[in-house]
Amino acid sequence: MQKNKPRVIAFYLPQFHPTKHNNEWYGKGFTEWTNVAKAKKLFIGHEQPHIPSDLGFYDLRLETTRIEQAEMAKEYGIEGFCYYHYWFSPTRQELELPFNEVLISGKPDFPFMLCWANETWQHKFWNLDGSYDKKDLVIQTYGGKNDYVKHFYDILPALKDHRYICIDGKPAFMILKPLQIPDLKIFLDTWNELAKQNGMNGIFFIAQSVRTDEEYKSILSNGIEIVNSVRHMDNTFYRKKIVKFISKLIRITLRVPLIRSYKQIYHTFIAGLDSNESVAPTIIPNWDHTPRSGRGGYVITGSTPTLFRLHLREVFSVLKTKSKDRQIVFLKSWNEWGEGNYIEPDLKYGDCYLRVLKEEIDSY
Repeated sequence: MQKNKPRVIAFYLPQFHPTKHNNEWYGKGFTEWTNVAKAKKLFIGHEQPHIPSDLGFYDLRLETTRIEQAEMAKEYGIEGFCYYHYWFSPTRQELELPFNEVLISGKPDFPFMLCWANETWQHKFWNLDGSYDKKDLVIQTYGGKNDYVKHFYDILPALKDHRYICIDGKPAFMILKPLQIPDLKIFLDTWNELAKQNGMNGIFFIAQSVRTDEEYKSILSNGIEIVNSVRHMDNTFYRKKIVKFISKLIRITLRVPLIRSYKQIYHTFIAGLDSNESVAPTIIPNWDHTPRSGRGGYVITGSTPTLFRLHLREVFSVLKTKSKDRQIVFLKSWNEWGEGNYIEPDLKYGDCYLRVLKEEIDSY
């Protein structure tokens, strides 16, 4: 009898290629690598820049790169990629090229699902206290049922692809900001109805939340089946008003980002609700937002493969009591290099994080 394994699904950023609009906004040839390469050390002990090793500064327009990524992920026990999906309106998508190529070419033959990153794109000008001024670049719109029908049919070929990840016999679709959709129930009902009309059993909706304990009941009441809890900033101590005030004062005075220790907070990445069947926790190997936001960023320092192993064991421990199809965990992320939030090999640790992940999956 084959033993259960955790279903590890890695978020995948489809950004690493030039686009027309990024050329207009940030300069010709801009990609996320631009921010990664120019990152600076901002305090003593700050580890920057982070440099990729095995896969290099890749271009996602290349099929060979996409295949190498999938082969690597599969080798280390990752079930599939969850591609961020930027659908702003029936006439506006962004960063769709890599996934469209995966879909059309049939390569790589590796499972995938989509996460609708439904938020307005902004150019942020970060302040020392972590606040920012902003300029809207692309506004996320919600045009009602007609738009939702068009959205569904835009991704129907993906939903019906043999590689698409299913849960409980239904294609899984994540919504990044569910409570920002003003008519969420209409959206969910429309898609479920259309899925059944097109030969599926419905859609298995997942919604992400960075405030799971507060939003959990509200999200599920709309018909969402699983909440993906992301807790990299979910620390009760640091949310106390006096602590936040002191932290803000220190940041402004010393001109440093918001700094936390991985060793001190990794245990807060998992909380009581995460053991529920209707919650999927998140694996967080590291975090450093400063390549994008400079001194206004958020840094979790001191992550090591050894500490990552301890984190994985805590995450996996809450999965084991769940039914087989619900032993799901999301890895944040496969390749968010601009947030220092990745598991692809780098020059410092090579593939150590991936090897630790595979070892813990194999011993699950």
